[in-house]
Amino acid sequence: DVLSTLFWFLATWAYVRYSEEFKVQGSKFKVFYGLSLFFFALGLLSKPMLVTLPCALLLLDLWPLDRLPGAACRWPEVKQLLLEKIPFFALVIAGSVTARYAPERLFKIVFVMVAYSAAARLLLARANWKFGDVFPRGPLMQAYGFCVGILSTLMGIGGGLFSNLLMTFYGRPIHQAVATSSALAVLISIPGALGYVYAGWPAAARYPDVAALQWPFAVGYVSLIGAVLVMPTSLLTAPLGVRAAHAMSKRTLEMAFGAYLFIVGSRFAVSLL
Repeated sequence: DVLSTLFWFLATWAYVRYSEEFKVQGSKFKVFYGLSLFFFALGLLSKPMLVTLPCALLLLDLWPLDRLPGAACRWPEVKQLLLEKIPFFALVIAGSVTARYAPERLFKIVFVMVAYSAAARLLLARANWKFGDVFPRGPLMQAYGFCVGILSTLMGIGGGLFSNLLMTFYGRPIHQAVATSSALAVLISIPGALGYVYAGWPAAARYPDVAALQWPFAVGYVSLIGAVLVMPTSLLTAPLGVRAAHAMSKRTLEMAFGAYLFIVGSRFAVSLL
């Protein structure tokens, strides 16, 4: 409740700032609009109760923002306010459909399709299989980042893998894609781990007989035993992987990463059977 309320207030604050900037055609109105959508999406993930926010924003437009002054408001003004709310309602619909019809199986299917496509592109050297030559800017790039973060957290896959896929589909050199995704994986994993700590905290009290959920074996859903066993080994072997990647030619690294994607995708494909 506290988390969803926080995101409600943040989304409302960003929307109010957006309306103020839009009224004077300021340079930051798109930024605040994107922030409002972002906080609204986080709020929906926290608690479905936030589906009412778009309607509340329409009421704010009437008062106190006074974006429809007087009784003689014209259709273009009303149309502008309604068009602004379409992305919000789209998030509501997407969240409702996902919660109702999209279990973990759907995310696995999507990942298998993307992983196999990227693996085929790398293994077969299909350089023309790409979304474009230059990364997009603005809302589309922000949407890519949002999807990478959400999918990697929901599926328990390092965000670096998804960002690597994205970069290869925009024609970036494989060495650059691997290096950049390695850095992004760290940034994505930290808030993801904190989210699972928060989400799993009540589970320890609800299932006191499950030792794997109790301190000192775990914090929330994060296994401290797994962290202690995996992290030191990863820190030791990561430099070896970096040196191996730089020692490979572009084509060899593409083949290696394509094979890796095929194996990971196959692992998820087997789990769907």
